Amino acid sequence: MTPSKILLIRLRRIGDVVMTTPAVALLKKHFPETSLTYLVEEPYRRLVEGNPHLDRVIATPRRQKFKDFIRLIGEVRKEKYDVLLDFHGGPRASWITFWSGARLKVGYTIKNKSFLYDIQVSRQGPNGPIHSVQNHANLVRALGAAFDETDIPPLFLPEPDAEEIKRVQGILGKAGAGGAEEAKVVVLHIGAGNRFRDWGLPHIAALIKRLGQIPAVKVALIGGEDDQRAEAELLTTTKNIAVPLAGRLNLIEIKELIARAALFVGPDSGPMHIAASTATPIVAYFGPTLPSNFAPWRTKGSRTVILEKDVPCRPCKQRECVTNDFRCLLTITPEEVFAACRPYL
Repeated sequence: MTPSKILLIRLRRIGDVVMTTPAVALLKKHFPETSLTYLVEEPYRRLVEGNPHLDRVIATPRRQKFKDFIRLIGEVRKEKYDVLLDFHGGPRASWITFWSGARLKVGYTIKNKSFLYDIQVSRQGPNGPIHSVQNHANLVRALGAAFDETDIPPLFLPEPDAEEIKRVQGILGKAGAGGAEEAKVVVLHIGAGNRFRDWGLPHIAALIKRLGQIPAVKVALIGGEDDQRAEAELLTTTKNIAVPLAGRLNLIEIKELIARAALFVGPDSGPMHIAASTATPIVAYFGPTLPSNFAPWRTKGSRTVILEKDVPCRPCKQRECVTNDFRCLLTITPEEVFAACRPYL
């Protein structure tokens, strides 16, 4: 029987939400008459709001008082969903799943949580790691949808509105990318999400200086508001090359900026996955995580370069560096990253 209403849960974060979008498209393709609702935390609403495959988006604050959480549960239960797909598996998502009242609950095989789901799907394949996008697609397959791996669509992000386009055009104009001799803009993510994926200011500054040696290249620095202190430090030596944008753009503006750029550079991160939803070339450096799980999900032929080091402690859970020197990431040199960037500039 075709479900009437499906609730999808992926509360956070940028890359994790973006990587669910192929599964959303698969759901709408195989169940076109089914209403799809996506539950996400407020900071990430813009990643799914406006997605044509979704009928409704519920955005909840990152931190909730207990009474507000109970109100959210009441709202979910009132909808009487036929199916719940838990893309997340985190603590709050688990409580929502447990109290949702959905007739059929589908999620991953997670230690001490599998009892929550009527259908459990393993995240591990018989031949090794499975990409996160494929894992999410497997939840859709568990509902009876038949498709091959080659049928899994690309990532999808909503289009920018007129104001967002105007803002990005203004930024590019100020960077010198709007005249007859247009600058080549490199979007560089200077954040990391955690210290295990932090390439370090010395490496980043060295890369910016090398990029600045190429005529007409400008480097747009992106990140969150908490990256602005690092950005200010970088500008002391690279201000004629770098354009400071950390914490100044929303998520769709970041996508639009990357889509208009010559190149995106950064670690395994949310902005990297945003970049993967565009046609812009990507140079990504991976430390504690594996590309087999989290590489940019792109159509065949897309221009992507991944830099990584084969060290025995990879992958790790990013709680403690057993070598105390973060060698998996920090041994990737600015010279190596610059060499990977050069063909695109």
